[in-house]
Amino acid sequence: MIVSVIAGLLASLVVAPAAALTGAATSGTISAFQSLPSYLEVGQLMQKSDVYAGDPEDPTLLASFYDQNRIEVPADRIADAVKDALVASEDPRFYDHGGIDLQGTLRAIASTYLLDGDTQGGSSITQQYVKNVLVQKAESITDQAERDRAYAEATATTAERKLKEMRLAIGLEKVSTKDDILLGYLNIALFGGTVYGIEAAAEYYYGIPAANLSVDQSAALLAIVNNPEKFRFDRPDDVENGEANGYAQTRERRDYILDRMLEAGTLDQAAHDSATAEAITPEITPPSTGCQTAGSAAYFCDYVMHELRDDPALGATDDERYAAIKRGGITVYTTIDLDLQETAQELMDQQVPSSDPRFDVGATAVAVQNGTGKILTMVQNKTYSQDPDVIASGPEYSAINLNVDASAGGGNGFQTGSAYKVFTLAEWLDRGHTLLEQFDSKPKNWTASPTAARAPGTTTPTTPRTRATAGTPTHRRRSTPPCTRSTRASRGCRTCSTSARSASRPKRSACTGPMGRRWCSRPAPCSGPTR
Repeated sequence: MIVSVIAGLLASLVVAPAAALTGAATSGTISAFQSLPSYLEVGQLMQKSDVYAGDPEDPTLLASFYDQNRIEVPADRIADAVKDALVASEDPRFYDHGGIDLQGTLRAIASTYLLDGDTQGGSSITQQYVKNVLVQKAESITDQAERDRAYAEATATTAERKLKEMRLAIGLEKVSTKDDILLGYLNIALFGGTVYGIEAAAEYYYGIPAANLSVDQSAALLAIVNNPEKFRFDRPDDVENGEANGYAQTRERRDYILDRMLEAGTLDQAAHDSATAEAITPEITPPSTGCQTAGSAAYFCDYVMHELRDDPALGATDDERYAAIKRGGITVYTTIDLDLQETAQELMDQQVPSSDPRFDVGATAVAVQNGTGKILTMVQNKTYSQDPDVIASGPEYSAINLNVDASAGGGNGFQTGSAYKVFTLAEWLDRGHTLLEQFDSKPKNWTASPTAARAPGTTTPTTPRTRATAGTPTHRRRSTPPCTRSTRASRGCRTCSTSARSASRPKRSACTGPMGRRWCSRPAPCSGPTR
């Protein structure tokens, strides 16, 4: 009986693939199958976007942004062992069929529906590629409800989905070469987590390009595509598939692939035995993602991201622009000078603590090139992080870029500038001083508390600075005349203003105006780029 059913299914599948899956080998079924869409527009794969510093001829990568960590590569940058492993394990008759592997499909039907065995897909490489393209299209949709609907349709375990997939596979084989389909599959396939494509997989799991993969490494990576969540080998603590048992599940699948390569003749016995003897020893190399990987330029990177999200060229809405950044493969070259940036950050670390037990201190510095407006440096006295747990661990961390306005990721404060002179003067008079009262306005160097906390890797001041130890004075004047409140208000004597505020009410914060009014909610930036 089973043999008869199988023979009937095979005959139906030869005539019309729809009949093999529905059991209704009728002219109506054949007509319905032929009416299904046969053209598949592959489109552009999701690519990560990169932000660089320096000359475009010799740039330095600051950060990458992506939903899918993928590096699309041509066929000549993929080891032959990878291609051999894929064909031998997933579709040994790939170069013989026209998009549908009849034998594999029949085996899957028999195992799944007739013999009550393990569920098997039986999909050819072309069919798997079609499914991946449809999933990719679904995940590219910005509307959440529409994306969920399209994803469910692309992954449904129904005969209707299989029929559509088969029809598209047949159509794709008519317009694409086998090698192009194989390459497309290797660039689109999921290799666990957010790792997509063989190049990103090789770099992530082994720290090498796909062109340099050995036979055993190729087979181990191709093992993952069969079940990305189960066979990924980047979780050493996994009880069932971890370092302690030598990634046993992945190794079993890898050795299965090596056995199929031996059967196919793409491996000889010696190479097979050598490859199966190798242990799975990943060298996990996490890719840089997000501005926190940009080091001292992290706040500048954050500023660049906000500028991109304001650019209408990337989309009409914020969601569209964000999707373009995370998926569109954009390359951004910036004006930041990393040598100057490092110097500026070192000076900031030396002069201003990242936190102080007496008050919340915020300091920034931006250097802009005269004549062009190019931003050369952008530093802050905080360590950048977007991780809520890290930010909550101490005041030395922040996600707020105090160099810029709130619309560009900054705080809610604002630069008071000379407008604050009138409040300082009012406070001076309120404390009982007069406009003609004189006091010392010589240059002074202000330092933080010796016990102020610093972010990891920065310098903590240990001795209050004086004229004898501070080096060059802050204000380069040959002589400084006595300052009064009236001369202060008229000629802008900044040293005098600082002294006056200190004498007026030393324990008030920089954001406190007369009679305790709050004039800013965060430390205001001292300078920022013109937007």
